[in-house]
Amino acid sequence: MSRRRFDCRSISGLLTTMPQTPMKMENFNNFYTLTSKELGRGKFAVVRQCISKSTGQEYAAKFLKKRRRGQDCRAEILHEIAVLELAKSCPHVINLHEVYENASEIILILEYAAGGEIFNLCLPEVAEMVSENDIIRLIKQILEGVYYLHQNNIVHLDLKPQNILLSSIYPLGDIKIVDFGMSRKIGNACELREIMGTPEYLAPEILNYDPITTATDMWNIGIIAYMLLTHTSPFVGEDNQETYLNISQVNVDYSEETFSSVSQLATDFVQSLLVKNPEGPRRSPASLTRGCSSGTLETCFTLKKLLVPLRVRITCCGPLKTGPPSPPVMEPVVTERTKRTSRRIAAWCPKGFALMTRCPLPMNLSQICSVSTGLFDSLGLHLEFEIHSHVRWWFAASHMACLYCKCTFA
Repeated sequence: MSRRRFDCRSISGLLTTMPQTPMKMENFNNFYTLTSKELGRGKFAVVRQCISKSTGQEYAAKFLKKRRRGQDCRAEILHEIAVLELAKSCPHVINLHEVYENASEIILILEYAAGGEIFNLCLPEVAEMVSENDIIRLIKQILEGVYYLHQNNIVHLDLKPQNILLSSIYPLGDIKIVDFGMSRKIGNACELREIMGTPEYLAPEILNYDPITTATDMWNIGIIAYMLLTHTSPFVGEDNQETYLNISQVNVDYSEETFSSVSQLATDFVQSLLVKNPEGPRRSPASLTRGCSSGTLETCFTLKKLLVPLRVRITCCGPLKTGPPSPPVMEPVVTERTKRTSRRIAAWCPKGFALMTRCPLPMNLSQICSVSTGLFDSLGLHLEFEIHSHVRWWFAASHMACLYCKCTFA
């Protein structure tokens, strides 16, 4: 199985702002002790565990060569530092502590993630150790980290299980996104087109030399989710040529055997990301993370069964959107079924679930968060709902309209 990195980079898309972290010219070894533990290695970098001599705190020291293939790559290293500084307030991006420089290397002193790579959770032997709810939480955190980057016009372009670390393994900690050497700034006047990355994780637009967008990172998140759920890599072939063919044709195994222990909602989530057209149905991180929480998958299954009839968009803990109070166009007929449905919603709808709508409603939707039968009964007096599609992983995706005033829901 070949994992050779496909790399043909230019310097387009680099941040040009000078990093704020001072470059210390002192001898790194005067302040830190290197342990024998190697955390990662690439062609032009090695990461090793180190311990601060003054505090005893553990860190990861990333040694980056300033010259690569005879070329000065200082600008790319400064870009990586600038991206880490840009994301310093994001809890799911690795934290930069200090920077040292000598004649041949720049050394980044980074937060130490003791749990190692989430690639270890993709191995078949740990299949019974990680639940789907654990995977939900990890993917949610990855989406939150990537959303933060995208909000700052940064695409990672090398998201893979080896570049997602865990703060701890027992108990299962939080994720930390690392390795921004291939990240680029987008949104400039010129389009970003580059061929880079590890073969089995390349997006179709990278292979086709098409413009790179934030959707490229979403493809990689789909691969990571697939590997965590099935413990197999979706596109890897016997050689690079077969791998590239699998990617370009989106040859993905969704067989019952491969997904035997994976819920339909999780399968739908992966399928919504592993699509060839980046301008098509690939979701943004914001739309996938909005309000999701661990345990939501089970809740969605319950709601899917109980919300009948119900035509709503359900999110967890999302912001409430309400229109001005307005009576419905028609006064609906209240039936015993409507009342029963309202009570069942009240009994099962967890605190924090809200109806998102642009349709003017005759009551304040902020009250929906209260698990009160009376409130839901009141809602039933004005609106009858009907569900049109299954509740997807973490979010509902359906076309909805009020049965009485005919306004479309958000």
